[in-house]
Amino acid sequence: MPRLILASASPQRKTLLEGLGVTFEVIPSSIDEDGHPEKSPIERSVILARLKAEDISQQHKDAIVIGCDTLVVSYAGELLEKPKDPDDARRMLEAQSGAMSQVHSALCIIDAHGKKHEGISTSSVRFKKLSPKDMDWWVKTGLWRGRSGGFQIDGPGQLMIDYIEGDWTGIVGLPVFLLGELLKEAGFELRG
Repeated sequence: MPRLILASASPQRKTLLEGLGVTFEVIPSSIDEDGHPEKSPIERSVILARLKAEDISQQHKDAIVIGCDTLVVSYAGELLEKPKDPDDARRMLEAQSGAMSQVHSALCIIDAHGKKHEGISTSSVRFKKLSPKDMDWWVKTGLWRGRSGGFQIDGPGQLMIDYIEGDWTGIVGLPVFLLGELLKEAGFELRG
């Protein structure tokens, strides 16, 4: 069985993959997400997942590499990437308060033969109407750092959410249902 590499530094993705009981390595990609010109959120997430997988696959050709990217789009259609600072995080919360955001999580798996297996999971997150106090609390937690849309669906971030439609693991950042299908295509069976 070839080595399995997660090309992401995300602790949430690592935890989800550990939950599947597989042995894998974590080797974060060095791809600069901010510098990519693609504006379409779906295309952007697919391209970034592919670039991250390619970055690590080029260095570890004998392995199966998982590249991931998750992007959030507000109800108004604004792409909400990772907040730059607390004010930006608050702005993103205000844009999502009382509304439905879409979360696009793309995966690109490159198998040990260099073949790409790609897919995307799209889910919706309905936010509660957030008061200024709610937003102050969230910004003070610092848990918005490094998170598309300035929120997280796992941990205390769940307290800001009314409900979700779709795949919870995709909102976290590693759509497990899709991952299982793509790994199977790549010749890696999750079930021994």
